Amino acid sequence: MSWRIVVISDRAKLDFKLNYMVVRQKEETTKIFLDEISLLILESTAISITVSLLSQLIKKKIKVIFCDEKRNPISELISYYGSHDSSDKIRKQIKWSDNIKSLIWTEIVRQKLNNQKLTLRRLEKDEWKLLDKYINEIEINDETNREGHGAKVYFNAIFGKTFSRSQDNNINAALNYGYTVLLAAINREITALGYITQLGIFHDNMFNHFNLSSDLIEPLRYIVDEKIIKMNLTYFEKEEKLEILDILNKKVIIDGKNHFLNNAIGIYSKSVIEAIEEKDISKIKFIKNEL
Repeated sequence: MSWRIVVISDRAKLDFKLNYMVVRQKEETTKIFLDEISLLILESTAISITVSLLSQLIKKKIKVIFCDEKRNPISELISYYGSHDSSDKIRKQIKWSDNIKSLIWTEIVRQKLNNQKLTLRRLEKDEWKLLDKYINEIEINDETNREGHGAKVYFNAIFGKTFSRSQDNNINAALNYGYTVLLAAINREITALGYITQLGIFHDNMFNHFNLSSDLIEPLRYIVDEKIIKMNLTYFEKEEKLEILDILNKKVIIDGKNHFLNNAIGIYSKSVIEAIEEKDISKIKFIKNEL
């Protein structure tokens, strides 16, 4: 199983040779076995990469994230075909019933609020009690938007009353970076299973290529949030980004077992799709947030 997260930050030429990614930088040449790579982040616009390597990265289902001149994630590489029966799976995805999608989304929102509540309890923030109240008030498909109300309470509790997700600051930059890393990992799993990311459960934005991934990420956001809370974000540069990337190596509990987050995301994503296909919400395996 792939496990390495590779970040290329400086000028380099990337090529493919005998199942290795060959990285040439100045006087140094490094070879990395492709089967070990789960995520490749290209942080510099001075990196050149061969089509031969890009083709192999796609075949190996390795997620590739490209960054802009400010080293912020700007796009990612997504395969057209995730599995041999993608056409059949996409036809089924188009026909997912509104009823099961509503039930699945309700459970996702419930889990998200519960994870946020447990985070606040760990931080000894009394606002956890209000989130507990919201959890008990959730209706099917979250018609009363308990998720939105909970988000405002939650972020104000952990980052202060004046904090807003629309502000241009290091906290939001770090949150956005972390969420992008999680989203990319979920995109990788959805496409590997043969489904498309554009057709979501709740999210339905015609300009969002990752509607389904935007649904699945919601209960996982707290993992990024807790990481950011612990960091000194006087600066948000290379070292801080590498620290955030390390969350994929975090040990988590899912289905009663310990897994690295990178692998747990695959188990969770597959379980949500199985729950939809089998019309059984008990099939969902959430990552546990424990006190």
